[in-house]
Amino acid sequence: MEAVLTHLRGAIERGQYAVGDKLPSEAELCRTLEVSRPVLREALRALQTMGLTVSRTGKGTFVVAGAVEDPTFGDYAASDLMEVRRHIEIPVAGYAALRRTPEDLDHLAHLLDRMERETDTTAWVAMDTLFHLAVAEAARNPVFRRVIEEIRDALARQSAFLNELGGRREQSNREHRAIVEALADGSEPDAVAAMSHHLDRVETSLTAIVRARPADPPAPEGQP
Repeated sequence: MEAVLTHLRGAIERGQYAVGDKLPSEAELCRTLEVSRPVLREALRALQTMGLTVSRTGKGTFVVAGAVEDPTFGDYAASDLMEVRRHIEIPVAGYAALRRTPEDLDHLAHLLDRMERETDTTAWVAMDTLFHLAVAEAARNPVFRRVIEEIRDALARQSAFLNELGGRREQSNREHRAIVEALADGSEPDAVAAMSHHLDRVETSLTAIVRARPADPPAPEGQP
């Protein structure tokens, strides 16, 4: 999927498909790129998340931007989502370190164990959102949980996007483990630092994907 996405994104950013152009049909792209329809559709969804294309029912996929600026996850732009996450989840981690119960720690530890064993991206992403909800629950303020519930779909979309394109799963597991260890220690500063680090890495991965250079077209035969 990543190779297909890189190819299509490069074609758009080089101007091979200009703003307003319609991409070839799914059947034609599958034949040209020699991939299955599910793989192609994942790549097309990623293009749409990046803000490069829009899918119009019954009409096809159209190019709406020549470069990636700010991916969209559900109803929210990535920049807006990250801004809110920093203002909510970092202090929430601090409160959770002071207020968590043994049951909260057991629940988080169980989630972590499952996530570290999980190989299916969809299942892992679902548990990722549950993890962040569980941290909010441990802060013992229902408003925090309500805010995370509101952005839950966007969090899941962002998580899936980063796992497919940024290979974030193992790194996220380590970052989550550091958060839970800080909560178990009851250390507000360590919990705040661990969540800050986690969100820093999320933002760094997003930025790397957004700023990736378009793939160069293949060289003509006989040239390196």
